[in-house]
Amino acid sequence: MDVNQVLQNTYSGDAAARQSAEQQLNHAAEVNYSNYLETLAKELANENAQPATRQAAGIALKNSFTAREYTRLKEIQSRWLTSVEPATKATVRQLALQTLGSKYTKAGQAAAQFIASIAAIDLPQNQWQELMPALVEYVGEGSDHFKQASLQTIGFICETEDQDLRDSLVQHSNAILTAVVQGARKEEGNLDVRLAAINSLSDSLEFVRTNFENEGERNYIMQVICEATQSGDNRIEASSYGCLNRIMGLYYDKMKFYMEKALFGLTIMGMKNPEEDVSKLAIEFWCTVCEEEIAIEDDNVMAHAIGVEQRAFFNFARIAAREVVPVLLQLLTQQDEDAADEDYNVSRASYQCLQLYAQAVGGELVQTVLGFVELNLRHTDWHMRDAAVSAFGAIMEGPDEKLLQPLIKQGLPVLIGMMDDPVVQVKDSAAFALGRICENVSESIDAQEHLRPLIGALFAGLSSSPRMAGSCCWALMNLAERFGGEPSSEENPLSPHFQESVTTLLSVTEGSDTDNQLRMAAYEVLNAFVASAAIDSLPIVAKTSDVVLKRLEDTIPMQQQIVSVEDRITLEEIQTSLASVLLAIIQRLEGEIKPAADRIMNVLLQILSSVGAKSSVPDTVFAAIGALANALEEDFGKYMTSFTPFLYNALGNREEPGLCAMAIGLVSDITRSLGEMAQPYCDTFMNYLLSNLNDKSISNQFRPAILQTFGDIAQAIGPHFETYLSVVGQVLQAAANVTINDSSAFEMLDYVITLREGIMDAWSGAILAIKVAKPQLLAQYVEPVFAVLEVISRDPNRSEALLRSAMGVIGDLADTFPHGEYANLFRQEWLTVLIKDVKTNRDFQPRTIETARWAREQVKRQTGNAPTGQTMS
Repeated sequence: MDVNQVLQNTYSGDAAARQSAEQQLNHAAEVNYSNYLETLAKELANENAQPATRQAAGIALKNSFTAREYTRLKEIQSRWLTSVEPATKATVRQLALQTLGSKYTKAGQAAAQFIASIAAIDLPQNQWQELMPALVEYVGEGSDHFKQASLQTIGFICETEDQDLRDSLVQHSNAILTAVVQGARKEEGNLDVRLAAINSLSDSLEFVRTNFENEGERNYIMQVICEATQSGDNRIEASSYGCLNRIMGLYYDKMKFYMEKALFGLTIMGMKNPEEDVSKLAIEFWCTVCEEEIAIEDDNVMAHAIGVEQRAFFNFARIAAREVVPVLLQLLTQQDEDAADEDYNVSRASYQCLQLYAQAVGGELVQTVLGFVELNLRHTDWHMRDAAVSAFGAIMEGPDEKLLQPLIKQGLPVLIGMMDDPVVQVKDSAAFALGRICENVSESIDAQEHLRPLIGALFAGLSSSPRMAGSCCWALMNLAERFGGEPSSEENPLSPHFQESVTTLLSVTEGSDTDNQLRMAAYEVLNAFVASAAIDSLPIVAKTSDVVLKRLEDTIPMQQQIVSVEDRITLEEIQTSLASVLLAIIQRLEGEIKPAADRIMNVLLQILSSVGAKSSVPDTVFAAIGALANALEEDFGKYMTSFTPFLYNALGNREEPGLCAMAIGLVSDITRSLGEMAQPYCDTFMNYLLSNLNDKSISNQFRPAILQTFGDIAQAIGPHFETYLSVVGQVLQAAANVTINDSSAFEMLDYVITLREGIMDAWSGAILAIKVAKPQLLAQYVEPVFAVLEVISRDPNRSEALLRSAMGVIGDLADTFPHGEYANLFRQEWLTVLIKDVKTNRDFQPRTIETARWAREQVKRQTGNAPTGQTMS
C-alpha cells in the first residue's frame, strides 16, 4: 500500500477514490495494527510530506482511537493496551510529541488530538507517566508552535468526560497548572500561545482543586486570568471571561475576596465591551452567579430542614444589582433585526441574565426595571420599545406574585395594545411577554376583563407573521392550560371563546401555502385547546375531528406527489401534526369517539402502509391508536387483525428504538383494553418482548418497560398467564441481580430504580393473574420476591412509584397465602420497617400510603395478628 497516495485519496473529490482509500486504511489496521499506527505516525511527523497528507494521517490516527459506541471504544482501547508492542508504542508516542513542534499548525493540532486519544487509555493505566512533564517542558522551552500545540494537547486531554481519565488527571494537577499558567501570563509575548493557555486552563479547572484550595496558588491563578481580561486581544479577553464563569461555578465559596477586589468591576467593564464575544461572556459571568446563588438557596432550605451544614452564601447578585441590572437593560437595546431565532447575541444574553437575576434577587430589581419600561415603552426607536417590553416579561418569575399582580393588571392592556406595533420584533416580544405572564403569574389575568382581548391579540399576531408564530402559540398554550380547569367541568373561562379559537386555528393551518413552522405551531395550540375543553365544548371537539380526519385522508395521495426531500419532510410534519391533534381529540372525547373509530383506524392504517422506513410519523400514529384502544376497550378487538402486522413489525424494529419503545407501550395499552380477548395475540407479543429483552444491543431503557408490560399482559389474561409464568419468573430473578454500587453514574442509578419498578409491576400482575386459580404455582417464587424486596428496603435510592409497587406485591403475596404459610418471612424486621416508612411518609401521595396500610393489614393476617377475613378497605 502506497500510504502517501492512499492518504491523498481520502480527501479526493472522487467519492469512489475516497471510499477505496478508507477501505484500504481499515484493511491495513486489521492486518497489522502496530505497523498501521507507526506508518501513519511517521507520515504525520514527516515535515517533507504535503500538508493535506499529514492532516489526513492525523485524522486517520485519531479515528483509529475513537468510536461513538461505548463497547466499540473499549475494544479499541483494549487493542492498544494488549496488541501493540511496547517498542511500537514508544515510537508512536515520540513521533506524535515530535509533531507538536511542526511549523505546519494543523499537523500540530492533529498530533494534539491524537496524543489526547492515547492519553485517555494510558493515563488511567498509570502508563506514559512522562507525558505531562514533557508537555510542561515544551510550554516552558519550546518554540511558539511547540508551546501552542502542547497547550492544546493539555486542553484536549482535560476536556474528557471519561471518569477514569478524570480521576487519573488529579495526580497530574501540578504539571497541568504549571504549563497552562506559564503560557497564560501577561509576559507571554505570543498571543496565540496565551489564548491556547487560557483555553486549556478553563478545561483543567476541575482537576486542579487541590491547587485552588491553596490561597497562594489561587491568588496567582486569579491574577493571571484577571490580567488576561485586559489583554487587548478580543479572543483572549473572551476566553478569560469564560474561564471566570467556570471558576464561579466550581469555586463559588472561594470567590468573596476576588469579587470585592476585582471581578465586580472587571465584569461590568467586560459587559460594556463593544466586541460581542467579550460582552456575551462577561454577561454570562453574572448568569453563572445567579444560577449558583439560586441553587445554593434551594440547597440551604433543604439543609436547614434536615439539620445539616449549609453552603456559604455571599449574596453577590443582590449586592451588585444596582450596577449590573442597568447595564443589562441598556444591552437589551442592542437587538439585531436580522437575527434568526437561534442566534445568540448580546441582547439575548442580557435577557437571559435579567431572567436569572429576577429569580435570584426577587422584587429588589422591580423598581429599576419598571423605571426603564416606563421611560421607553412608547419610545420612537423600536429598539427601546422592544427592550422595554422584553424587560417587563423577563421579571415575571422570581418576584412575589403579590408585588407583580397590580403591575400586570395595569400593564396588561398596554402589552395587548403593543401587539399592534408596526415593528414585528416588538410584536413578537410583546407576545412572548404575554406568554411569560400566562405561565408564571396567570392569577393576575381576569377572565372577564382580559381574556377576549388577549386571545384576540394573540390570534391576530399568529396570523400576521410566521416570525411571531412561536411566541404567540406558546402564550396561547399557557393560556389554555391556565383557564382549562378540570376535564369534568361543565364549562370554563375558555368556553365562550372556544368555537372562535378552533375556527381560527383551523383556518391558519388550512392553506397549502401556509408557512410550515406556523402550521405546526398552530396545531400545537389546537392540541392545547382540545385538551382544555370543558364538557360544553365537546360537540365542537367532535366536529373538529371530522376536519382533522379529512385533512389526514387528503395526505395519503400526496405520498405519490413527493419529488424532493423537502416535500417528504413537509408531508411528514403535516401528518405528525394532524395525528397529534387526533390523539388529543380521542383522549378528550374518550368513549364518545366510537362513531368515528372505523374512519380513524382506516386512515391511520393507510398512513402506516405508505410512510417510509425511517419516517417519524408512525410514532405519533401509534400513540393515537393506543389512545383509541383505551377509549374503545374491548371494542378495539375488531381492528387487531389488520393492525397487528404493523405492531409486530415495530416490536422487532431495533434500528428505530423510539418506534420499538412506542410499540412496547402499545402492547400494554391494547392488552389492558382487550382483557382476555388479547390472549390469541399474547404468544407473539411475548416472543417479541423476550427477544428484545435478551438482545444485548438493545438499550437499557427498554427493559423496565418490557417487564412492566409482562405485568399488564398477566392482569389482562388472568389464569392464562400460567403459560408464561416460568420464563417470566426466570427473567425477573435475573433482572433482580442488577445492583447499584457507590461509583454508579446517575444514569445507572436511575436505570436500576426504574428496572426494579418494572420487576415489582411484573410480579404484581403475575400474582394477581395466578393466585385465585392456582396459587401453588407461585410458591417457588415467594423467596426470590422477598429477596428483591429486601434489597429495595436497604437501598436509599428508591422512588415513590417503586415503593408503592412493592407495597402492592407484599399485600398481594400475603393475600395469596392467607393461612400463615410464609409467616416467618413476613415477620422479618426489615419488612415491618419498610412498610412503616412508607405508611408514615407524609410526602407520599395518599394512594401510596393507603397501599402501605393495606399491605400492613394483609401481613397481620399472614402472621396471625389480625382476625381472619380482613380485606383491603
